[in-house]
Amino acid sequence: MPRRPPPLKSATSSTASSLSADPARIDLSKVAIVLHRPRYPENIGAAARAMCNMGLERLVVVAPERYEAEKALKLATHGARHIVDHMTTVEELSLALGPFSFVVGTTARLGGQRRVYRRPEALAEALIPISANNTIAVVFGPEDRGLTNEDIRLCHALVNIPTAGFSSLNLAQAVMILCYELRRAAVPAPAETTPRLANRFELDAMYDQLRDVLVRISFISHENPEYWMSRIRHFFTRMQLRARDVAIIRGICRQIDWYGRKCHEDGRQGRPKER
Repeated sequence: MPRRPPPLKSATSSTASSLSADPARIDLSKVAIVLHRPRYPENIGAAARAMCNMGLERLVVVAPERYEAEKALKLATHGARHIVDHMTTVEELSLALGPFSFVVGTTARLGGQRRVYRRPEALAEALIPISANNTIAVVFGPEDRGLTNEDIRLCHALVNIPTAGFSSLNLAQAVMILCYELRRAAVPAPAETTPRLANRFELDAMYDQLRDVLVRISFISHENPEYWMSRIRHFFTRMQLRARDVAIIRGICRQIDWYGRKCHEDGRQGRPKER
């Protein structure tokens, strides 16, 4: 008789535990990857490695065709060995999905009974509030045919990975893409800050110095320098110059001014130019 999968527990890794503390992000300790009838043990190991890369810990395998632990562990590598060692093996998909409150099925085929689906990134965002109080299973079908219509009737939602025409993905590649999006939804977005921008005093001093130097080297006309300076101001305004940027530009101006004066003095005294 097939054994029931144990209740989903909190992830053992410190990374997954720390990510689950934020209610505004998905709780990865509540998410399991379910492989339904995988044909090759190598794909089980490669999927476990992808899970480990992205901080997911729970793997459920349903009725594998030819499972060989040695082949699976070879592809999992030592880093994901614990996922393979502790994976749950079940003989029926309905039994495997029994403990989960929300089930997501993956599909490459669309249309028919598969009209309503989400992209991976949209699915991950939709799972954030669900994961707060529910366990979630993401189900992948056999490598050769995917989930059947009977299988997807057990799912609450479907997800499709968009491709460029050829929709057949390796099982472990598909697992990695979904796990990556789940990981993105679990990690708090970095706070966007703008470094200190140059203040008005710094900008005005830079433009005055720049105008004087550009007039001196005849880059802009001395008769109407403000006409050209307005264009230069627009150019730099689009860049949102920082204080250190202004310091660099003013340093360049000083060097141009020094070199111009030096060349003038050398020419006046008949000294050869430096090369």
